[in-house]
Amino acid sequence: MTESTEGEADKRRRGIQSVEIGLGVLEALAALGEASTLGAIAQASGLSGPQTHRYLASLTAAGMTQQDRTTGRYDLGPAALKLGLSALARTDAFRVADTAIEAFVRETGRTVQVAALGPQGPTVVRWHMGRPAVMTSFGVGAVLPLLYSATGHIFLSFVPEVETDPLLERELADSEMTAADVAAIRKRVRADGRAYVEGTVIPGLRAAAFPIFDMQGRAILSATALVPGAYKADDSGAVLDKLAASCREVSERLGWSG
Repeated sequence: MTESTEGEADKRRRGIQSVEIGLGVLEALAALGEASTLGAIAQASGLSGPQTHRYLASLTAAGMTQQDRTTGRYDLGPAALKLGLSALARTDAFRVADTAIEAFVRETGRTVQVAALGPQGPTVVRWHMGRPAVMTSFGVGAVLPLLYSATGHIFLSFVPEVETDPLLERELADSEMTAADVAAIRKRVRADGRAYVEGTVIPGLRAAAFPIFDMQGRAILSATALVPGAYKADDSGAVLDKLAASCREVSERLGWSG
């Protein structure tokens, strides 16, 4: 090997190592679960402050992280969210769920929002618009609360508590709800197999959410039917039963045995 080729090989190795370290910083930030200080990210990634700052600067330039100008804290950026949603969208669960939910919307005209539990909380990954159209500020990528949304209640009830407890603790710190209230939500939703809220996230909007399970019985998705509070229909109960059946069918195709 000549001196020039050795130099090129060293340069490639350094480049690969830099990518690995940068991904480590990104993973550390994601694992922290909230906007974090430079010091916290450095500690979580095992790097010095100056090293971490250099990598965060590059990640921010690429849109993978973003820095709050007021607090100076770093959080996941729009490119990281887009990448995560793209990865989720390529899983079989999404393809199977899309087919079933699209068929439900065509048949019933109801609007359905599909969400997955992300590092920041329940995250909207699909909108299947029906009639009448439901317009909200919660588009794809929006994060919903565990405590006050029907979608959140599904993940609160059908995902292992070790996964939801860090998110739950943060919400409880800013809420009037107590641990007893959370236990009551879980008991009710588990008994009913579905979750209902009206007007708690968006005034005048009714939501009914259903779990989609993987083969281990974990809710990997939530399908939530949304209607304006003023919308009245005699078939609402039957329609929700259809959505429950669709979610059950998707779960069974993903290996869930009930």
